[in-house]
Amino acid sequence: MKVSVRKDGSALSHAPDNWHAVDWRRVERNVRGMQIRIAKATREGDWRRVKALQRMLTRTLSAKLYAVRRVTQNQGARTAGVDRELWDSPESRWRAIGRLKRRGYRPLPLRRVFIPKANGKERPLGIPTMRDRAMQALYLLALEPVSESTSDPNSYGFRLNRSTADAMSQIFVVMARRSSSQWVLEADIKGCFDWINHDWLESHVPMDREILRKWLKAGLIYKGQLQVTEAGTPQGGIISPTLANVTLNGLERELVAHLGAKFGLAKAKKLKVNVVRYADDFVITGDSREVLESEVRPWVEAFLAVRGLQLSEEKTRITHIDDGFDFLGWNFRKYSGTLLIKPSRKNVQTFYRKVADTISGNKTVKQEDLIRLLNPMLRGWAQYHSPVVAKQSYSRMESLVFFRLWRWSKRRHPNKNTDWVRRKYFHSAGSRHWVFAVPLVRDDGSKGLLELYQLSGMAIRRHKKVKGDFNPFDPQWEQYGEQLRQERMWESMRYRKQWASLYMSQSGKCAHCGSALTEESGWHDHHLEYRMHGGSDALSNRVLLHPDCHRQVHVGKLVVAKPAPSLH
Repeated sequence: MKVSVRKDGSALSHAPDNWHAVDWRRVERNVRGMQIRIAKATREGDWRRVKALQRMLTRTLSAKLYAVRRVTQNQGARTAGVDRELWDSPESRWRAIGRLKRRGYRPLPLRRVFIPKANGKERPLGIPTMRDRAMQALYLLALEPVSESTSDPNSYGFRLNRSTADAMSQIFVVMARRSSSQWVLEADIKGCFDWINHDWLESHVPMDREILRKWLKAGLIYKGQLQVTEAGTPQGGIISPTLANVTLNGLERELVAHLGAKFGLAKAKKLKVNVVRYADDFVITGDSREVLESEVRPWVEAFLAVRGLQLSEEKTRITHIDDGFDFLGWNFRKYSGTLLIKPSRKNVQTFYRKVADTISGNKTVKQEDLIRLLNPMLRGWAQYHSPVVAKQSYSRMESLVFFRLWRWSKRRHPNKNTDWVRRKYFHSAGSRHWVFAVPLVRDDGSKGLLELYQLSGMAIRRHKKVKGDFNPFDPQWEQYGEQLRQERMWESMRYRKQWASLYMSQSGKCAHCGSALTEESGWHDHHLEYRMHGGSDALSNRVLLHPDCHRQVHVGKLVVAKPAPSLH
């Protein structure tokens, strides 16, 4: 039940008449119930029922509300499409609900932008309008239960509760033993998002074909010119990653089935062929170079050709595990028979360049502001590599960053001596010296230090891999999925101790609507008694809410009860 009521004690209406009156717990329950039914029909192979349920879901008010909330809460919500329209007010979001209709829908062209890649090249992005983003989010709600139910077990990119760390862990599982396969086909698809065949997508993606065709043929606006799109799904659309996943689904299952049919199950197993995929990047292990060259690669090329895709000659290679290979920012290599996974040299260099550019680009800012700019970058990079052998990389990066900050400090005071600069910008914290930090006064009046994040303080923890058969839309996996979500959210919050404490005390749920707090939904820190009314920053006076729930509480002047402590 909802734990929030109006201050006058009156109940909230079940039929919302504005954005702040929406019962998000009811919305989520309605959408998830339909998605579970779609997934069940998919597993049973009842495609007529799948189509009927998808049509029903995309017409419901709950799904439309959910879609609008998703596109107005994510990071791209402040980036407009070609119509320059943003849904940045509750009124505009509420009006948007009525515009999500299939009849008469015509998507506008995408706005073409380019973002720099690590190799110096640029990645093209297509930015849809807010309305088109919301329509994609709406139809994705109906497509996702099907794609999750038909995906390969070792596909980890752009899927619920799956991550790069899961892909890394699976490679460790299939290559760590002395008896494991020794050879790897490092595969890279040439411009995957840009070349997927439209006819193949329209014939094989289980969703409304007419709507899909309109998105694929919408075109691009670049430098004021309309460009026709004859192939591909533009990077930047909410539904594009799932379309790419659907396109590559079957790569693992069909390859294993092909080898089993050709060589027999017993011999095929001895070939030790395993596929691990993250989005359009994948590796395939094998017992010998010959099996990867003569059997696996030709089959993969034929599989991709049907979909309008091909392997990149310059990035696709066959490597022995003793020589090592890079995948998802890590280097996998055996040293005297022991598999070690470390941050790749390219990843380390790219990150250092990003940090160095941030420092050199902020020569005149306050020390406190520079620390607040750098800390999220350092913490995020350290957390990404925390499941692998990264201590040496942390120490090396810490040294490089220190010398950059020393140069930054010295440059600001060319007429001061070294000792003066050290006392101004560097302090001692416990047993640590030369800590880049600035003194501050906390809200409770006590004095402390705002320190630069310590990379070497990040603990190395082995990642617990998701089970390959996990389906977030299958009720039998409900308990496993809930536990997995909470564990991973706890890991992401672990170094933000106060948020982590609040999250665990609320059992990972919003204190207002009772629905799950996730990385996708985001969260706000709400004071039960407002600070302007004398409320403190103590944990007993704070709860975590969804961003929309937080706005709903303030606009409706609702009272939120502190959740009872968790028994777990």
